Amino acid sequence: MATEVVRAKRSKHVPVVLTRSETQRVLAQLSGTRWLIVSLLYGAGLRLSEALRLRVKDIDIEYRQIVVRDGKGRKDRVSVLPDTLLPHLQAHLAKLREWFGVDADRCTAPVSMPYAIKRKYPHASRSWPWQYVFPSASTCRDPLDGETVRHHLHPKTVQRSVTQAVRRAGITKPASCHTFRHCFATHMLEAGYDIRTVQELLGHADVKTTMIYTHVLNRGGRGVRSPLDSA
Repeated sequence: MATEVVRAKRSKHVPVVLTRSETQRVLAQLSGTRWLIVSLLYGAGLRLSEALRLRVKDIDIEYRQIVVRDGKGRKDRVSVLPDTLLPHLQAHLAKLREWFGVDADRCTAPVSMPYAIKRKYPHASRSWPWQYVFPSASTCRDPLDGETVRHHLHPKTVQRSVTQAVRRAGITKPASCHTFRHCFATHMLEAGYDIRTVQELLGHADVKTTMIYTHVLNRGGRGVRSPLDSA
């Protein structure tokens, strides 16, 4: 006898979102590179992995945009580069360029590269445009060919800093690095941007995924008046 198998429905969880003031309180507890990375998560709606994988060539200062390469679903997209971060990002890149110049002169480790590109452009790994915006201070071995390379910062480095910043800010919500991407989407919708624009900036394939943030906007007292207040 044939048995009908019922596919389990994916659970729908409302994402954790900080208010604007809470977001600023957490950011105020960060400094330096960690502050810049988390500011990009919030200001451009990036995932942590996307921010750490950014290369110099992906930052377009003139057009005020960030090109996210090979994001979720292996798709590229363009997001906004906040004007507020421009001087900080330019100063960071200037220091990185100086450090890269010294590192290149020593002929030390090239940057880690996607395997196909590494084969097609063997010298690109030592060029400035391909350097990570947030490189690791130490080197490692490329698992593909065993070459000593320089990778980007480890995600745990930023995750630990955010956890500590949330605690110091006195936030009781279970906020993480990904929370700042949720904050970006929610605050954009609060500011009046249409959901299609937010969908494109986040890189969602289906607008239904972006719709979860409308639930955040409407929950609690934001969309409903409690009967206790009407008594």
